[in-house]
Amino acid sequence: MKLVAAYLVVFSALVPVPMALAGEIAPADVKYDGTTITTSLTGVPGNPEDGAKVLADRGLGNCLACHVVTPLAKEQFHGDVAPALDGVADRWSPEELRGIVVNAKHSLNPDSVMPGFYSLEAGVNVRKDLVGKTILTAQQVEDVVAYLVTLKDAN
Repeated sequence: MKLVAAYLVVFSALVPVPMALAGEIAPADVKYDGTTITTSLTGVPGNPEDGAKVLADRGLGNCLACHVVTPLAKEQFHGDVAPALDGVADRWSPEELRGIVVNAKHSLNPDSVMPGFYSLEAGVNVRKDLVGKTILTAQQVEDVVAYLVTLKDAN
């Protein structure tokens, strides 16, 4: 039995654990530097293509309900109650964008209607299935940030 336990310890040390699981920061442990979050939530680079999907997905980010995003013009029903995200990478650093996506109420304005996507304080009138949970996973936040940093002004 001791030999099996020793084998499992050695084997588990040799098998890599995905960084998203090993290094993921829990919502309650996210640290702000002012209004920014300088540390990746996962330790894994975000994927801009996945971020665009999350941004457009009405069951996830649903960012298009409030924001215009010209590169996603094929998606219907862009809202205009919030600033257009075109050129957002020229206005905000990746660290600022991460802070805003994680919890706009902390980074922008406590009265913002934008929910905290990786906060247990998502906002008022939250879907019942999201109470006490985050809207996005840590990796989805990193993916959205990776997409947002591609949105630069054409000038």
